[in-house]
Amino acid sequence: MLTNQFKQALQEKRPQIGLWLGLCSSYSAELLAGSGFDWLLIDGEHAPNNVQTVLGQLQAIAPYPSHPVVRPAWNDAVLIKQLLDVGAQTLLIPMIQNAEQAQAAVRATRYPPQGIRGVGSALARASRWNRVPNYLQQADSQMCVLVQIETREAVSHLDAILQVEGVDGVFIGPADLSADMGFAGNPQHPEVQRTIDDAIARISAAGKAPGILTAQLELAQHYLESGALFVAVGVDTTLLARAAESLAGQFKRGKPAMQPPGVY
Repeated sequence: MLTNQFKQALQEKRPQIGLWLGLCSSYSAELLAGSGFDWLLIDGEHAPNNVQTVLGQLQAIAPYPSHPVVRPAWNDAVLIKQLLDVGAQTLLIPMIQNAEQAQAAVRATRYPPQGIRGVGSALARASRWNRVPNYLQQADSQMCVLVQIETREAVSHLDAILQVEGVDGVFIGPADLSADMGFAGNPQHPEVQRTIDDAIARISAAGKAPGILTAQLELAQHYLESGALFVAVGVDTTLLARAAESLAGQFKRGKPAMQPPGVY
């Protein structure tokens, strides 16, 4: 059985530093897997990934120490089943609004009778096509479920979400949260930051792992000092775009100044 080292690190309160993958490329995923990040988020919500492209990136990352986390497009049991079968062990489920939705996410990652994950291990990379002894009996314990709160409604239901058994961590989505609070494009707004800081404290107090994404390095350090345990500090698309713009700007006069980094 493949032990989920990322889940183990969160349980041991060891901060994990991550990077977002939006290029949908197994080649770039492998390049970044060797760059020293503890985890890499394969994004299926806002990047044009599907099960096949996620599979390729899981295979590319597999030989490296970085742990792949997969974000499906939605809290959908059918899609979650497919992602688990191709080998994802840690999922970040977007737009969780309440405890019922969090419970549904957990149940989608568990085999019956604890959940509703379909049994198809003979066809699954996850079980190495039934070469992993007792996979069906051991798989549930290695699943890591991270739920994403990114609205005022979700924040209001946070305490109930934190009581859901099987939720390992809660990820705060600053971009959507700031937009829902009326400050679109400004996650650094003091009111948004107070909400984020309060959520991190509540998640930690409940014994769950808080997580967040920000490209602002000082802000990332603040979140880590506040108790966040899985923090993504950049996005591959942004790193490539800004580096390319910077290089071009050194040789082209009159090129517009780069935009300051936002939440991504």
